[in-house]
Amino acid sequence: MKKPVLVFTFLLFQIFCFAQDHMDDAMAYQYYQQGQFQEASILFEKLYHKTNNETYFELYFSSLLKIKKFEEAEKLVKKTLKQNPKNLVYSIAMGRLLQEKGQSQEANKQYMEALSNLPADEFKIREIATQFYNFQAYDLAITAFLQGRKLLKSNKPFTFELLSIYRYKKDKQMLIQEYLDALPEMPQLLPQAESVFSTIFEDNNDYQLLQTALLKKIQKEPQTEIYTKLLIWQYLQQQEYDMALRQLIAQDKRIKDDGGILYQAANTFLSNQAYPVAIKAYEYLVSKGKENEYYLPAKVELINTRYELLIAGKYEKNSITELAAAYQAILDEYGKTPQTIFALKKWVNLQAYYLNQLDTAEKALEEAVKIPGLTTSDLGQLKLDLGDLYILTKQPWEAILIYEQVAKQFENQAIGNEARYRSARLSFYQGNFAYAKSQADVLKASTSQLIANDALNLSLLISDNLQSPTDSSALKMYADAEMLQFRNLSPQAIVKLDSIDIAFPNNSLADDILMAKSKIWIKSNNISNAIAALKTLSEKHSTSIWADDALFTLGNLYENNLKDPEQAKAVYQKLINEYPGSMYTTEARKRFRKLRGDIIGT
Repeated sequence: MKKPVLVFTFLLFQIFCFAQDHMDDAMAYQYYQQGQFQEASILFEKLYHKTNNETYFELYFSSLLKIKKFEEAEKLVKKTLKQNPKNLVYSIAMGRLLQEKGQSQEANKQYMEALSNLPADEFKIREIATQFYNFQAYDLAITAFLQGRKLLKSNKPFTFELLSIYRYKKDKQMLIQEYLDALPEMPQLLPQAESVFSTIFEDNNDYQLLQTALLKKIQKEPQTEIYTKLLIWQYLQQQEYDMALRQLIAQDKRIKDDGGILYQAANTFLSNQAYPVAIKAYEYLVSKGKENEYYLPAKVELINTRYELLIAGKYEKNSITELAAAYQAILDEYGKTPQTIFALKKWVNLQAYYLNQLDTAEKALEEAVKIPGLTTSDLGQLKLDLGDLYILTKQPWEAILIYEQVAKQFENQAIGNEARYRSARLSFYQGNFAYAKSQADVLKASTSQLIANDALNLSLLISDNLQSPTDSSALKMYADAEMLQFRNLSPQAIVKLDSIDIAFPNNSLADDILMAKSKIWIKSNNISNAIAALKTLSEKHSTSIWADDALFTLGNLYENNLKDPEQAKAVYQKLINEYPGSMYTTEARKRFRKLRGDIIGT
């Protein structure tokens, strides 16, 4: 009858011991993590002697080293080595002890002996390398992995471990090599490789290392497409768009692609304002023939890219008629429908602002708003464009009426606020400053940051320059210049702006005139004049309403037009530091980090 009682008592004792060990384990780890190594060593000693577990040995041994109890640590490791002479973990521990005692030569000898005795066992090799890694002996960990590959007669094992160590050490040469060796077998690593390279690469020299390594690989293994993909990415990162396109076309021909990869790349060129390269890409896609699925999209984007080149001031004027004819061909072939409204709008813009065919453009827009099936947003935008045309054709009342119509139809929406802003801008052109300011003041609370900022600038422009009769007269000339620029009469606008100081010396519009001129020069691709004006504005008028606009625009010119990332970074940094409340600060910070090589979004 007593036997069950004894068994039950024994079970209770076992449960108690298990619970006690669990509590000791948790407490020991807590002490270790908090840096209380003396307390941790007592508990880990108890746990190790009870279990002979390697993990407890490592933590007990490390705790002793932390509190410099070298004699006790030596006794522990010698005893353990005697019991387990073939276990390299304990051999490495002896090396660590020697290293901590300042006996570096003896420690290295111990490490080399351990490495020379590595078994041809992937698990054991990883275990030994991890031992080195845990006490930050990264070069020894690398040696263990590389030696392990020789023993296993394969370069495939330990890829992720080596990539991690090379990345941590910022060993760019070896990181590149490891990725290039791994990618043919693991092409899914390509996005990771691109992300890592963009993070640790600091300048063009780093990208040149990658390019050199890639070209060697491609020469030896021309059939390995993953190398070509990475090379194209590298060219894009360096903004070497012509080289990227050359590789893309070669790849397209080699793999007989449907053009999808090239089409996406062409869109990238376009978004980066590399218009000539984008045009070449779209032309190549069009040359693949009408049966290709990207023929029509490429043809449309080809025309649109030429249009973007035109409005950026980088296109020959004698080709405007040809461009307008290309849009007309789309309208003739597919008709004036909701699907071709994009072509109609651009055709109208060319007629009105570049070919001076105002009546033709006005009639086309008046007909366009009657096209059945238009979305409400397309209809609203067409009416806004028509309002602008009424200004050009000197029908201000018609313009105001249609702006008000759009504003009511799209109350409290972005397009409605845009209509109200255009109405305020028209009042400004007409010299009705008080009314223009009252409208702008209402729009300062717009949910659209861009419209709110434009409205604020207009309101401040008016209030800052109505302090005296001289300023008021100067502001009227400035409004006339803005109207000339609106009509795309840039030379006349520059002349009008220059005449303000002559007619009204010491007026208060110096910063506004500089900003207006810079916009005109940017549009006409006179980048040097634009930069000079923006620099003067930001340096001599640091409290101007245009100061942050000037810096952001200047940074953008350095980044995208002059391809000078260092100057761009300096300007963006100045904007971030001196104008933290600017609407451009977030974008400036994003661009600064991108130029520095950060991964955006982290």
